[in-house]
Amino acid sequence: MKIIAVVVTYNRLGLLKRNIACLRANRPLDAIVVVNNGSTDGTTAWLASEPGLHVVNQANVGGSGGFYTGIREACRLDADWIWCMDDDVFPRPDCLESLLRHAGRSDVGMLAPRRLMEGKVYTNDFQALDLTCPFASLYKGKLSKMQVDAPTEICGTAFEGPFIRREVVEKIGLPKKELFIFCDDTDYCIRTVQAGYKIMYVPEALMDKEKFFSKDTWVERNKKKKWKRFYQVRNSAYLNHHYGKNWAVRYLRGFNGVIGYILIALFTCPFSDAYRLSDIGRFWKAYLDGVNERLGMMK
Repeated sequence: MKIIAVVVTYNRLGLLKRNIACLRANRPLDAIVVVNNGSTDGTTAWLASEPGLHVVNQANVGGSGGFYTGIREACRLDADWIWCMDDDVFPRPDCLESLLRHAGRSDVGMLAPRRLMEGKVYTNDFQALDLTCPFASLYKGKLSKMQVDAPTEICGTAFEGPFIRREVVEKIGLPKKELFIFCDDTDYCIRTVQAGYKIMYVPEALMDKEKFFSKDTWVERNKKKKWKRFYQVRNSAYLNHHYGKNWAVRYLRGFNGVIGYILIALFTCPFSDAYRLSDIGRFWKAYLDGVNERLGMMK
């Protein structure tokens, strides 16, 4: 069995160094592929100086483009299992060993570790999708609301440590790189389940996750994250339109989501610079792009 880790990074050299050190402590790991999405903070030079890494340098095509490249490269290197993650998660030394205990079932296509943030369970994994009610969340059975102490079947996880069987990639293809950032992991999980594979959450397989923006004010945090919100609106609208079982889910659920952001922008822009009036048009365009399935990097 050949196991290859795939790490996608962009301008977070300190976190990347810690991530690589944690991966090197895991056994058995045959190779580490690092996809460098056009970093400008010294990452490229550091990666060139590090032995034993398989590095792919490319322009910044977002997390989805990074995992598209990394999983494709791992398959080219004949991986049997591909361990994917961003640079801000840190697998504990026995994480891979714990995942491998559950890799023997042929019906399991993906295994998901448990993430911890400052020692507390952090999860956005979920057990089911609601594709029929536009006023309910897409995600049902969220593990964040449960006490989970044993391996549990789920239908969605984040690209923060999923352990993917190569057979899945051969059957469903690579992540949808056109999403750029947000929802690419959910889309990939949906495709995995629809192809007949199970996804298992393994609580004894532990990773630590970096916490961001904890000291920022609401304004500072939203100014930093605003550009991601447009992708979130567009890609959520895309998911609901693409997989929804009726017109209400395909159009109305995404509309409900974008109206929330538009109202926030409308009522806060007179009092802060977190949002501007021009953002209202950008949010609306993001929604229209999603329901029309126009993807790619947003301008």
